[in-house]
Formats: sequence, structure tokens, C-alpha cells
Amino acid sequence: MELRYRAPEGMNDVLPESSPLWQYVESRWREHCHRYGYGEIRTPILESAALFERSVGETSDIVSKEMYVLERGEERYALKPEGTAPVVRAYIEHSLHASGGAQKLYYITPFFRGERPQKGRYRQAHQFGAEIFGAAHPLADAELLAMVTAFFTALGIPESALELRLNTIGCPECRPAYRDAVRQFGQANFERLCNNCQSRLERNPLRILDCKECVAVTADAPPIDPYLCEGCRTHFETLQGLLKTLGVGYVRDHRLVRGLDYYTRTTFEVVAEQGLGSQNALCGGGRYDGLVEALGGPPTPALGVGIGVERTLLVLHALNAPLPQPPRIDAFVVAFGEAARPVALQIAQQLRAAGVACDLDLEGRSPKAQMRMANRSGARYALLLGDSELAAGTATVKDLVSHEQLAVPQTELAAWIHAQRNRP
Repeated sequence: MELRYRAPEGMNDVLPESSPLWQYVESRWREHCHRYGYGEIRTPILESAALFERSVGETSDIVSKEMYVLERGEERYALKPEGTAPVVRAYIEHSLHASGGAQKLYYITPFFRGERPQKGRYRQAHQFGAEIFGAAHPLADAELLAMVTAFFTALGIPESALELRLNTIGCPECRPAYRDAVRQFGQANFERLCNNCQSRLERNPLRILDCKECVAVTADAPPIDPYLCEGCRTHFETLQGLLKTLGVGYVRDHRLVRGLDYYTRTTFEVVAEQGLGSQNALCGGGRYDGLVEALGGPPTPALGVGIGVERTLLVLHALNAPLPQPPRIDAFVVAFGEAARPVALQIAQQLRAAGVACDLDLEGRSPKAQMRMANRSGARYALLLGDSELAAGTATVKDLVSHEQLAVPQTELAAWIHAQRNRP
């Protein structure tokens, strides 16, 4: 049969056999963020397109090439292509700064980019994110980086499989001189740059540093360190010292400038050695101390991270990391005959209300077919209901592992199953 409809290219269904793994990593992220003092925030799928043009930057690839824009009359919206700008918008709109002190927010969100799909890169993907507002000290940078690396360790990804790459891109005071130096370098090597980098050179010259096609060309590009102002230099040196104190290993990467206009000072990525191919960045983030003010809020230092959910799952599979087994039901209720079917449904509902996961046939199958369903379901027990059980007010409980059977009063089934769970 020819399929009439398919999911859009680069947008994937998550089927029941895969969803338990998604639920697992999502629950670990929530637990991890709560442990670090974060509160959850949820923002809309749609935001004003101008929000991303102002924050991410009109010359960025995301805005200029990849953003999905929807127009309705004079209104112009975008499916959110990243998670930080919507959180900043909500931080300003709801005056979260009014409570004073640092605000820590986390989220789990889909995002959308109209790029060429490949392994680890999709048109709809999902992101774990965390943002800190109101903390200017490098202590915040160090804690965020320690939190990120600890999350991957908690998932069972060994430190040896990942590499934290770290850089600073200065601030609006010192970065212009560095940008000019990179532009001059690019102009001197213009013919050797790829077409994309040639067009970027005037609009956003720092982007040539993270182009994979131009790695050999930019190997001798000037590093930023001589251009850093005293504040940026001190911030970065202090951060490196704090990471050493925490035992967080990293590699200095002078090319790491990130692709969004709002970053200042600290930038970082965690890359995976296995599972992702060329799209090996598992997460990325950094400081954006001027973004809140640029979007109409008060001057507010801020920093954050975005972690790819799909990429995290790919790495876990590639490393054969220990993952939880999909949850199984406790019992399957088998009805022998029409008279037993309404009782089976009633017992199933009573068990579920008592915290017992169970299932039953809803299509009037034969007892033999129901037993096949019970075995396929992964249930530990089959609860058999026939004429004799109905007359006695019992159910015959069959252990589908040991094949032992015993009669249990219907009113005591939930307590009996709970007691079996607690047996040593």
C-alpha cells in the first residue's frame, strides 16, 4: 500500500518502543536541574520573528537561511529556532528580575531549523536548556560547566568519550579590534576561503573560524588573547582556575566563536568522540551579558547552555551506555467467556486505581489468543477469570515466569501483587 502522508523531511516520530528512553533522559535532566536550584520554564513554540532577528542576528545562518517564518496579516512569527531568546523574552515580560539575585531556569523544548537533514541534525529537534540570569562572576560559568559535565556522567557517558572545548570571545569593548584582525586575515587569504566564508567576511568575520571547510586556511588566524581587555582576561583566567579546582577537564579552542550574535566572553561546546559523525557537538553555550538589555530589559549578566536531546540519545546508543528497560505491566486479565469480560474490565480498573499496571483484551479474542497477548505484554502475572472464578469471587493468578498458579480473592488482588513486588 502506497503511503499518502509522511512526516515532513527531517521531522521524526518517536514511537512507543523509543519513548521510554526519551522519558528517561528527560527525567534525569529535570532531577539534575532541580539539584542545582533551577526552576522549569515553558515558552511557546511561536515567537515574534523579530525576537530572533534582534537576538540571534540577521546575518546568522539561523535567521538568514534556516528560520521557519509564518505570516498572518501583519503579524510575523517564527517557529523557535533556539531556546535562549524566548526565555530572555519571558524573563523581561514577567519581570523575573524584580525578585533580585540570580535566577536559574531550565527547559525542555522542540526547536525548528530548515536545514539539510543528516545524522544528528534535523528540522525539528529537541533541546535541554539551562539559563542563569543576574550572575556576572565566573563562579556562575564554572558551576554551569560542572553541571553539564556531571549530567553526561550521570547518564553513563564516560569522561573519556567527551571533550569540553572552551574559549572566550571578549566583550563589546575588546571584540571589535579582534574582529578587524580576523577580517584582515580573511582578506589576505580570501581566495582560499570557501564561498560561505567569503560572503561572511564583511558581515560576520568571526564565523570563518568555526567553518569546517576552512580549517586549514584559518589554522594561522590570530588568537583573541592579545586583544582581550583586562576585565575579559581576568574573567577567563578566573574561570579556568575554578574549573581546575572542580576537576573539570577542558581543551582551549581558539576557533570556538559560536554561531549566534549574542555571545560575550565565555563560549563552550561538548563534543562526542562517537555516535554523531561530523555533527559531533553534543551541546553548546556561553555568556550573553548584553542580550537582556538589548531586548528591552534592565542590564543583566546572563549565560546558558543548550543540549541536543537526539544527539544525547545517539551517543548513549553508540557507547552501549546502561539504559533502563521499558516499563512493563504487572498483570494481564484474561476473560474466559462473555460473562467474564465486564468483570475483567472492572478488575482492571480497580487494579489501576490501586497503582497496579495492567491490561486486557478489548476485542473479544479467544482465551488462547488472550494468553498469547499476556505473554507478549511482558506482564509477570495472568489473572484468569472463568465461570468457577466468577462464582467464587476469585481470580486464578498464573505466574508467567514460574508457571505456578493459585487462587486469590478478587478484592485482594492489588494487595497480593504489591506484596509480591516487595518480596526479597
